[in-house]
Amino acid sequence: MEIAQCGAFVQWGGLAAATAAASLALTALLRRYALRRHLLDVPNARSSHARPTPRGGGLAIVASFAAAMAVAGCAGLLPMPLIQASIFAGGIVAVIGFADDHGHIAARWRLLAHFAAAGAALLILPKIPALFVGPMPWGLLALTALAEAFYLAWMLNLYNFMDGIDGIAATEAICVCLGGAALFLLGGPPCLAAAPVLLAAAVAGFLCWNWPPARVFMGDGGSGFLGFILGLLSLQAPALFWHWTILLAVFICDASLTLARRALDGQKLHEAHRSHAYQHAAQHWGHLPVTLATAAINLFWLLPLALAAALDWLPLSVSMASAYAPLLALAWRLDAGKT
Repeated sequence: MEIAQCGAFVQWGGLAAATAAASLALTALLRRYALRRHLLDVPNARSSHARPTPRGGGLAIVASFAAAMAVAGCAGLLPMPLIQASIFAGGIVAVIGFADDHGHIAARWRLLAHFAAAGAALLILPKIPALFVGPMPWGLLALTALAEAFYLAWMLNLYNFMDGIDGIAATEAICVCLGGAALFLLGGPPCLAAAPVLLAAAVAGFLCWNWPPARVFMGDGGSGFLGFILGLLSLQAPALFWHWTILLAVFICDASLTLARRALDGQKLHEAHRSHAYQHAAQHWGHLPVTLATAAINLFWLLPLALAAALDWLPLSVSMASAYAPLLALAWRLDAGKT
């Protein structure tokens, strides 16, 4: 390993530690703010928790990650367009989510802001990331950009849907970020690995307060931001996009199957509910076992499959089928989408 790379890794480590510490402290301050302002998630028939809990702590993730990305940009650890897209477009998502945490915002306005953020991110980046490798005609490029905007909006809302029990969204984010950093180091460009490492550090500081039993919830501002940034990172290396979807398979399978079954049953898709597979599982076994099981699936099943595909030990199609088929079957078995 070159001396310059060793120095960069040391910088990553120091910045990641400072990011985690900042997130930990900010979460404590936001928790106190939420208690003073009575920003509480009060249990109801659709809730998976049993006592009023302050929300909005996820803003600590947003602030600490944005600050870390700015420092990384000044130090030359990450390309500036990625930093600008993450901070500006991600900031739009966080602001609209945090506002919704304070008072309900109509779904159509939230969705409009989500697509505006997706469009802004794709425009800021110097070259629109492509789901397919190689040159494309303008027509196909435009369709691909539109697909990517829908993908970013879906990832944002998917993460919001899946943030329903203590610790699960933060644990998923840390596992996916560590896997994504490994993919960037293996398949390049290696410098991009700093971004998921810093995001994992920001989430880790928050998770100390959100670990079951949670003392603060992430809120829409934090969960939407996480989903958006993970989606944005997954688009940065076209050859690794589908490998990222393997890492995200737990959330993609549960949210997609739940949404499909609710739509087929004629339910209102924008209404709150607790019919996700992970919520059914938590009703039977509790929050902590389900969160730990999510981490185990990510680290011991999905991560090896993604790395095996990246190293050409397995065909990508085989890795994806091995990841998605059991998880879809499990979500079906847990009655995802059924009230």
